[in-house]
Amino acid sequence: MNKRGEQEGGRGTLQESLREFFSSPAYAVIGVSRSRKKIGSAVFRAMKEHELRVYGVHPSGFEIDGERMLTSVSELDAAVQSVVTAVPPDVTMRVVEECIQHGIKNIWMQPGSESDEAIRIATAHGIRVIFGECIILFLEPVRSFHAVHKWLNRVAGVYPEW
Repeated sequence: MNKRGEQEGGRGTLQESLREFFSSPAYAVIGVSRSRKKIGSAVFRAMKEHELRVYGVHPSGFEIDGERMLTSVSELDAAVQSVVTAVPPDVTMRVVEECIQHGIKNIWMQPGSESDEAIRIATAHGIRVIFGECIILFLEPVRSFHAVHKWLNRVAGVYPEW
């Protein structure tokens, strides 16, 4: 694996993983917080704004904007094939185990959420993993400062065209 999220060992390129991730009929964000400033909440709201069918997951099951957060991966609708982790790496490891049991096909580990072990175990169970990239940079059209970040990545030649 390299730091830009490309997988070795037959799981495909980052571009293939992006296409597969975004082909899911529904998504989940693990680690949604009550605070709008936390990345899990930002990702959840951005996915909602882009009209994706997305579920929020947090162990306490609170509500955001009238929508109850699910408490675990096991509560997810079967249509959810792609999840985003926005939790500490040790929690991501537990999430990966739940995703394996639930049949999740794709996991996007937000920067700071990934660990080598979680990536290794997920890929060993046939799950595509994207890491080293912020999902918000891939939600078209990209808005706010994320649009600047995407543009800079393109100029630097590190934004994966897919």
